[in-house]
Amino acid sequence: MVVISAPSASSSASQPPIVEIMADRDTLIAQALNVVMTHIAAAIADRDRCTLALAGGSTPKPLYAALAQQDLPWDKIHIFWGDERYVPPSHPDSNEAMARQAWLDQVPFPPANIHPMPTLGGDPAGDALAHEQELRDFFQVAPGEFPALDVVLLGMGPDGHTASLFPHTAALDVVDRWVTVGDKDGEPRITLTRPFLNQARLVLFLVTGDNKQPALREIFSPTGDDRQYPARSIQPQGTLHWLLDQAAGAVLQG
Repeated sequence: MVVISAPSASSSASQPPIVEIMADRDTLIAQALNVVMTHIAAAIADRDRCTLALAGGSTPKPLYAALAQQDLPWDKIHIFWGDERYVPPSHPDSNEAMARQAWLDQVPFPPANIHPMPTLGGDPAGDALAHEQELRDFFQVAPGEFPALDVVLLGMGPDGHTASLFPHTAALDVVDRWVTVGDKDGEPRITLTRPFLNQARLVLFLVTGDNKQPALREIFSPTGDDRQYPARSIQPQGTLHWLLDQAAGAVLQG
């Protein structure tokens, strides 16, 4: 493991990010498990519950499988998603389906503690509004405020997108909503917005593969473009923690 000192991509960030470069994917997942377990325990100790937003894609799947093997107070953990493809929850591309298979259906989560994004209404904008109302009912924060998720897991694409916040798309401009519609080459997604993600107590990026190096170079550059590389605009009020495998992280080493 290599821990590097990386400047924040944004002057508005509350603290510099933690950047750890792991030898390989297995050690990255092991460290991710340690970080997530620590923050789950702290959230439950402080607030008697933990709110956790999941990422899709292949990288976090072994983390979910590892979490399924832990002895945790499942009734105190609430599960959300950072984004979702606009497909039925039974679809092989569904982030919800992957998380349920690897973790959520393997342990006794109370059904009411799992809050998937709706994708069956035939109206992505309407489903985004419905999910935002569900979140507002759950978090009960004052009008105009955003809640703080305890843990947000995010990945990053080779183009620098994260959640369903894609380069130069309208979702990047949404600052007064919690949930909006993302656009992946004309295909709608449901996604949490940047201001919602940026209220998190912990954002943990899991990034693997040498094809991520060009985007990472720009994300950690003081002159990078947030609209071209949306992951760069994720600067939470809490802790920003990047876990990279050696293939991805080599670009940040001297």
